[in-house]
Amino acid sequence: VHVVESGGGSVQAGGSLRLSCEASGSISRINYMAWYRQAPGKERELVASISAGGGTRYADSVQGRFIISRNDAVKTVYLQMNSLRPEDTAVYYCNAEVFGSTYGEYLALWGQGTQVTVSS
Repeated sequence: VHVVESGGGSVQAGGSLRLSCEASGSISRINYMAWYRQAPGKERELVASISAGGGTRYADSVQGRFIISRNDAVKTVYLQMNSLRPEDTAVYYCNAEVFGSTYGEYLALWGQGTQVTVSS
């Protein structure tokens, strides 16, 4: 049971990127899904989260620019990032709370991260 991110890359300020995170393995339910980021020399911070019911939360720094969404049919969470700024440069990590069928319990999964670089 794991999650894998994709969609990172380099873009100029003002551009857009879409990150994807797919969960795979014996999963019978996906609860909470979120994106975090960590810039060099800084702590990891929550960027956006989405509950099983679709409720969303955003960091103040990305409110109005980023949109988190999920498609449970393909066990995937997305992060649409618009109007990117150099300060958005970081490694972005996917986090998901899933019910592992084999384990019979909820698991907290983290991806390995995907680099997003925004140049001025």
